[in-house]
Formats: sequence, structure tokens, C-alpha cells
Amino acid sequence: MYEAVLVAHSWIRWFALVSAFGATLAVIRNQVQGDRSIADRWGLMLIMSLDLQLLLGLLLYLVVSPNMQVIRADFGGAMKDPVARFWAVEHVTMMFVAIALAHVGRVLARKAADVTAKRTRLLICFGLALLLLLAGIPWPGLRAGRPLLRPFF
Repeated sequence: MYEAVLVAHSWIRWFALVSAFGATLAVIRNQVQGDRSIADRWGLMLIMSLDLQLLLGLLLYLVVSPNMQVIRADFGGAMKDPVARFWAVEHVTMMFVAIALAHVGRVLARKAADVTAKRTRLLICFGLALLLLLAGIPWPGLRAGRPLLRPFF
């Protein structure tokens, strides 16, 4: 089960990243007018992919990951190891904040009085969420780096 959840979490990150870029780019290009604007559609895809990633990530973090079981067994010791600290605290925190920002941005945009306010709110929230996603992903070459694509089998 661990491998299946890990592979799904690894692959769905690409949908989340593409959606984050698409939503942010749509806002930058000022495609925010109307209830079903391009930015709204990209934002919905972003929220759906991030929520799925959150579910899979929590499943990994709390239930199935043997690495996290070792980290949780000696959390104080894990904080001295940069790789373990990345997985135990940094990755989780950045992703939680990115998800919260994306959700808050959509809610604030719906409550905006005009298109300019909607665009500003979406740009700030989606832009920051995108930056946090990019910073929180374990890119190859980093200390806690992982492969870009995991095989399905």
C-alpha cells in the first residue's frame, strides 16, 4: 500500500503544479471576469489536486510511510537531521500553507466587490501558493530530493 500511495502522491504533484501555474498565469493575464472565468476553472483544478495531494500526504505521513514512523519514534533526533526535518516539518508546513492560501484565495475572490479586487486577491494567494509548492517539493539534487517521476510498477 505504501508504494501505491507514494506513486500516486508523486504523480499527482504534476497536476497540482500545472494547475498552480495555469491559475496564476490566468490571473496575470487578467482572465478573471465572470463566474466561470478561466482563472476560476484553473483554480478549481488547483484546489481539487491540492486536496487530493493533502489526503495522500496525510496518509503517508500518519499511516503508511516507514520513514515517518522512524522519524516520529525519535522526533527530537530527527530535528537534528536536515533530511528528516524536511520531511517531518518543512515539507508538511509549506504544503499546508500553500493549500490554505489557494482555498482562501478562491473564497476571497468570490467575495470581491469588483474584478480588480478579485484579480488582486487571486494573484496574491495563487502566486504565494505556487511559490510554496515549488519550495516544498523535494526536487532531485536537493538533500531530501526524490526522483521527478516514480515508476508505476
